[in-house]
Amino acid sequence: MQEKATINGRDFKEMFTVATNWLEKSVDEVNALNVFPVPDGDTGTNMLLTMHSALDEIKSAEDSVSKVVREMARGALMGARGNSGVILSQILAGMSQGLANNETAEGTIMAKSFESASKSAYKGVTNPVEGTILTVIKDVAKATKAKNLSGTDNLISIMEEAVSAAGTSVANTPSLLKVLKEAGVVDAGGQGLYVILDGALRYLKGETEAMQFRKPQIIASSVPLGAASVFSPEHSHEDEEPFGYCTNLLLKGQALSVEKITTKLDKKGESLVVVGDENTIRVHIHTLDPGSVISYLTTLGTLDNVNIQNMDEQHEDYMEMKKDKSPAGDISLVAVVAGDGFSEVFSSLGVGRIVPGGQTMNPSTKEILRSVEKSGGHNVIVLPNNKNIIMSAEQVQNLTKKKIKVVPTKTMPQGVAALLAFDYDADFDTNHRLMTDAIGTVKTIEVTRAIRSTKTDNINIKRNQIISILDGKIVSVADDYNKSIRQALGKINLTEAEVVTIYYGEAATEEEAESISAMISKNYSHLQIELVKGGQRHYNFILSVE
Repeated sequence: MQEKATINGRDFKEMFTVATNWLEKSVDEVNALNVFPVPDGDTGTNMLLTMHSALDEIKSAEDSVSKVVREMARGALMGARGNSGVILSQILAGMSQGLANNETAEGTIMAKSFESASKSAYKGVTNPVEGTILTVIKDVAKATKAKNLSGTDNLISIMEEAVSAAGTSVANTPSLLKVLKEAGVVDAGGQGLYVILDGALRYLKGETEAMQFRKPQIIASSVPLGAASVFSPEHSHEDEEPFGYCTNLLLKGQALSVEKITTKLDKKGESLVVVGDENTIRVHIHTLDPGSVISYLTTLGTLDNVNIQNMDEQHEDYMEMKKDKSPAGDISLVAVVAGDGFSEVFSSLGVGRIVPGGQTMNPSTKEILRSVEKSGGHNVIVLPNNKNIIMSAEQVQNLTKKKIKVVPTKTMPQGVAALLAFDYDADFDTNHRLMTDAIGTVKTIEVTRAIRSTKTDNINIKRNQIISILDGKIVSVADDYNKSIRQALGKINLTEAEVVTIYYGEAATEEEAESISAMISKNYSHLQIELVKGGQRHYNFILSVE
């Protein structure tokens, strides 16, 4: 096949079909680029399924480039899985904007589409983290723009520059994100994007047949790998400072800016939510100084429905809240759940629609949307119960006429705690706030075996050792479950804790769970312990401490 200097709609589809097949060849390698040595890496799988969904949406390859990429962007959005899939869908959405109204595409237009893709990807992430796929697409956009400005309009030259920039950027990710450097890996999402771009370039250069006998390159780090102190908002979750007042209000005015208000309030507290339009904005924040928040907002407009509560007074007893009833009124609950036992728990607490999923099986935006549409209420609260599903769940808000609120639960115990905080006499907004606040009342310990030897946060880990992860951070390593869990519990202030629930997975036995229960009772006699068969994969035990 000859090289292509200009592409039409059919070429664009074929280019990304080849790129997707190229990605499929390296899915296992991309999945293995996991910061933690746990058997749940799924970035490559999520990106591949998102690309398949994008291609499935194309109705006719004879259409213009702009129409083909627009259909791909919609398909990717509907099929987006995990954070990497959602960001990939935003990249395609940005490319669609950059290629709008174009029958064909050559070098200059493609360079502009990468610039638009970078802006779209960053805009779609609330707290962008450098050293990820975001950095890679930004570097691609910068490099291709510079190449084009230098006088190059050749499509293949622009794509060669894109692939080269992506490879260099991926190799540099550990220098931007310490957790990658310590784990000895480059960013998985960035690697996946590099493979897609590389596959697209190979199609343009007529190398499709030769690709059948080769595999994509896995980029090696360009910086020395080694121990480092780790903090990353994506991979490490330190205990937050206490914030005593839950401040919730409605701001009305003219020419209001969600972005400006978010930036101004970001340093004033935690759990900040700013949503709305130029005339009406809802603000929710946990702050030590609600007066300063109100003082600032009154300079922008008038305040309504102001509600300030002392969060220490909102504590509700665990056992009293554990009731088997469904939400009243026009509120439905949808939850993503892994394991038959966990499904029963969530159903008993009022969840009307269960979306099967979790680590290595992230549901798509379309699957979550389907459950939302089938739920009875017009107001729907969604519990992702996994940090890698939150972004997919948030995309549903723009795809349905129903009102959607996502409670950003990152673990299934957090989901349970949120459900226990549901107030059957409260309205939609209040319940969303109560459930979001409840996330902080539970500590989650996830226990599994290491799939490789590594070092993280100054902890040496050997393959097959038992590791315990406390709220997203590895805190203990041992040769048996009891010792690892005991060490993890030692990292928590248990003086005010009341209940520990042990959810044992499909590969664990009740006898093993009972042994852990006996160990906890011996060391912490004041704790009430419950055993529940969760049935989850990958993590033999998940402990909820409340």
